[in-house]
Amino acid sequence: MNIVVQKFGGTSVASRDKRKQVAKKVALAIKEGYRVVVVVSAMGRLGEAYATDTLLGLVGQQSSRHISNKDLDLLMACGEIISGVVMVSELKAEGYEATCLTGGQAGIVTDESFSDARIIMVKPGEVLKELEKVPIVIVAGFQGVTQGGRVTTLGRGGSDTTAAALGVALKAERIDIYTDVDGVKTADPRVVEEAKTLRNITYNEVCQLAHEGAKVIHPRAVEIAMQGNVPLRILNTFTDGDGTLVTNCAGQGESITDIKNDRLITGITHKPHVTQLTVHNDQKSDAVPVKIFQSLAAAKISVDFITITDEKIIFTVKDIDKDNAVSIIKNLDLELDIKPDCAKVAAVGAGMTGVPGVMAKIVEALTEAGIKILQSADSYTSIWCLVTQKDMEKAVRALHRKFQLG
Repeated sequence: MNIVVQKFGGTSVASRDKRKQVAKKVALAIKEGYRVVVVVSAMGRLGEAYATDTLLGLVGQQSSRHISNKDLDLLMACGEIISGVVMVSELKAEGYEATCLTGGQAGIVTDESFSDARIIMVKPGEVLKELEKVPIVIVAGFQGVTQGGRVTTLGRGGSDTTAAALGVALKAERIDIYTDVDGVKTADPRVVEEAKTLRNITYNEVCQLAHEGAKVIHPRAVEIAMQGNVPLRILNTFTDGDGTLVTNCAGQGESITDIKNDRLITGITHKPHVTQLTVHNDQKSDAVPVKIFQSLAAAKISVDFITITDEKIIFTVKDIDKDNAVSIIKNLDLELDIKPDCAKVAAVGAGMTGVPGVMAKIVEALTEAGIKILQSADSYTSIWCLVTQKDMEKAVRALHRKFQLG
């Protein structure tokens, strides 16, 4: 059985006209000889009747403080189930037989971290059984069940994760992630007008881009697809473009005479609204960094951009965590400097590994643009720079120009 998994986001299923476009994409895969598993998100965004944030609004912010995440998951899971049944109706109206399964019925089994659960296994038997009867199985994304049968939701990007997990479990030929953009761009087109769509990209590159702020796909979904070595395509529901192919090799799918690994940098991404904290370790005690990071971890505060010297511990937190982090550090009787309104800008590319001069180019580009680098860090596929929030977009454009990505 040749299977393709297609995932459609909330904007793709928000109206009847848009759902007809979805039906066309599904029908095309059927005509190509595939059985199709369609993963859907809740319809639309905040304000639209069945969007996840709208459903949460039914209990209100005040009330939700008294509702457990276990109960909230029951509410949030409704949006995707509604989308799934409506999509079955649309497909049947077009003459295609289809059926709908919840995440739990589709075999998505998770841990018990309600509202932010992680998939621990997929039992694809029910999906395969249904695919023997009908060519299309719709699966409600963003949700699963615990081993005890409790409904869970998977957190931000959960429908992407559902699609990837099903794609791997079903040994699908590929996983198509449909959204409202043409694929992975060299930068956010709202910031860089000349940003172009990448035809091919590696799992590692797109994962880094997603981790560092690109919102085209959730990094967990990429990691799952990479583990199963199932190709991903990121496509626009409303156009007929080729989108971006994500595989282990940037040139896969191209003519073997093409050389596709000669690009130094694949894309520039950014993450706004972070605060830099500098904690003074006047006693030069090795115990101070341990106490700081243990205390922040206990409060579930994520840290980034970590630099530790004898006298200082420098790191960043999200702006929304700033006040809590500052309070924790002061309670440890430590002095600190606070620099809010910062942003993280990253250059990502597998081609930079082992190549000298990449950081020099980054420093040159930002210096020429009059942008101060507050901190930097790197991995084998990424170099990050911390800049002020007001300089963020200018920094992205400067790096995009320097590496000639337009």
